[in-house]
Amino acid sequence: MEVIPAIDVLGGRVVRLERGDFERVTAYGDDPAATAERWVSAGATTLHLVVLDAARSGTPDHDLLRRVARRRGDAALQVGGGIRDGAAATAAVAAGADRVVVGSALLDETRFPEIVAAVGADRIVAAVDVRDGRVRGSGWLDEGRALGEVLDRVRGWSLRRVLVTGIDRDGLLAGPDFELLERVREALPDAELVAGGGVGSIDDLVALAEAGCAAAVVGRALYEGRFGLTEAIAAVG
Repeated sequence: MEVIPAIDVLGGRVVRLERGDFERVTAYGDDPAATAERWVSAGATTLHLVVLDAARSGTPDHDLLRRVARRRGDAALQVGGGIRDGAAATAAVAAGADRVVVGSALLDETRFPEIVAAVGADRIVAAVDVRDGRVRGSGWLDEGRALGEVLDRVRGWSLRRVLVTGIDRDGLLAGPDFELLERVREALPDAELVAGGGVGSIDDLVALAEAGCAAAVVGRALYEGRFGLTEAIAAVG
């Protein structure tokens, strides 16, 4: 299983939110590009960059993306935040993204097909961010769509990578939402399942690997030294 460090950026700082709450922010640095280089030096093969300002506003930050892309070495870079139409997805790829993380547009019958047409299904990571049984968009601030409806859409588009985040566990280090992950696994047995939210220990990562996840996105546990990235990769690699 791949361990993917999260680089969440708000106001130019590397941060983590608790349960997606923009009022509960912890900052871990002022240089997202240097943070990317740090994780690559520790063994990261993929980086997960999310520009939280863009997730709320819908306006991507391609300058930030280019700065991070220049420092990511050979690691793949998947990018989310404000990618809500084909033009934004195309621009993200041109700025250095290998994959685009699509959440809000996944819920839109018009914009999502436009993104698929622009960059292809293989470059898309479907972000299934769930709170109270509904998949949320717009920085997790909207009313969202029913989980089953969104999973049907993912299946219909034959999307290979699916990032599943239990919002109420995100940033709390209290363990992943295995029930949610299992529900998605049953609905999408052929997808590469990427777990997000809640990882607080090496044991959590091992359990995710045993549950069949292809990867896990990890943020706060790495930034607060619950374990090292090299140690985590060795445990599940």
